[in-house]
Amino acid sequence: MLGTLDWGPADERHDLLAAPVAAAIGAVPGAEVAEIDPELADTAAFCERYGVPLDASANCVVVAAKRGGEVSYAACMILATGRADVNGVVRKHLGARKVSFAPMADATSLTSMEYGGITPVGLPETWPILVDESVAAAPRVVIGSGLRKSKILLPGKALTTLPTAELLALAL
Repeated sequence: MLGTLDWGPADERHDLLAAPVAAAIGAVPGAEVAEIDPELADTAAFCERYGVPLDASANCVVVAAKRGGEVSYAACMILATGRADVNGVVRKHLGARKVSFAPMADATSLTSMEYGGITPVGLPETWPILVDESVAAAPRVVIGSGLRKSKILLPGKALTTLPTAELLALAL
């Protein structure tokens, strides 16, 4: 196991998952879940308290891509030790004129997930999920559960099996 948490099969603990995550988690091989203190959901505090290395924690960044008055959304999965090249790789890949971090209110309402817990599992099916190569190469990564009160642990490569996942070199 990873860190000091009590991990268990995610498909048996829907009470620890946001509704869209619970609906999609059965299709994610090897996913486990653990309850955490919701006050410690932010990556740095979580990793310090629960003994999870930063390079075993992946963040889901929701971006808003704009082109010709149209706005579309995407999720970027990046290790906590890196930063996504939003204005370069992500913007070009999405064919957008401008890409920015999605406003919190939009991110939470469009995903039906809590801010600080947004995860690629269960995102709207029209959203691309851009997975950095380092995330996919990680043997196990901790990601959000859709709720601040828990985290999901899974093989990094499992994220590439999500329906709209695309593997890219996203890190700066």
